Amino acid sequence: MTVFFNCAILTFGPHAVYYSATPLSEYDTLGTSVKAALVYLGTALVKLVCLATFLKVSENDGFDPYQELLKALIGFIDVAGLYFVLTQLTHRNISQNHKFQAVGLGWAFADSVLHRLAPLWVGARGLEFTWDYILQGLEANANLVLSLSLAALGSLMWLRKNKPKTLIPIIYACAGIVATMPSITSYLWRGLGWHFTKVVGFELFTSLVMAFISWQLFSSCQKPSA
Repeated sequence: MTVFFNCAILTFGPHAVYYSATPLSEYDTLGTSVKAALVYLGTALVKLVCLATFLKVSENDGFDPYQELLKALIGFIDVAGLYFVLTQLTHRNISQNHKFQAVGLGWAFADSVLHRLAPLWVGARGLEFTWDYILQGLEANANLVLSLSLAALGSLMWLRKNKPKTLIPIIYACAGIVATMPSITSYLWRGLGWHFTKVVGFELFTSLVMAFISWQLFSSCQKPSA
């Protein structure tokens, strides 16, 4: 059980730390995060139905470009879900800065619960230690940063009206990269045969790069136009 609790803290702890260590807790944005988590669960259900409808069951675990392209297109349902949360749902009187953080946090937490809680509960309670659950926790941290970055970019795309025109293509390009990260990592794993450790390292590095770029873009769009 010690391994399970340690891995669970690594997987879900950063979400709680981020909420308590940032102004999100001061502005009581928990309701916004809960709404985002519920919408994520809805989009996950829609994605599951689409995957079951349009994808055929592969007999091998190899990389199929056609199947992965379909997965990437279906993955953009997440973008539609984020659009709905950011623009259609009513929130408390919070700033755009706090709104995208609360949405990204709730989105990432729901993803971790849906995809990582059950494997942790079933596997990490075993007597034999394996690094896979540590890597899954690190992957959850990378996903948290990527979710926050995608929410920030979505906030710029859909809520920020007076953003510099020169930054618009960069914002959309970065959002496209973040939205297709599952397909990119799938290609690295199945197509190029990368080990899971190397894939997680790539996700961590990419998440930090995209977070830095998103922060720079958000800061640039916050500046008053000349």
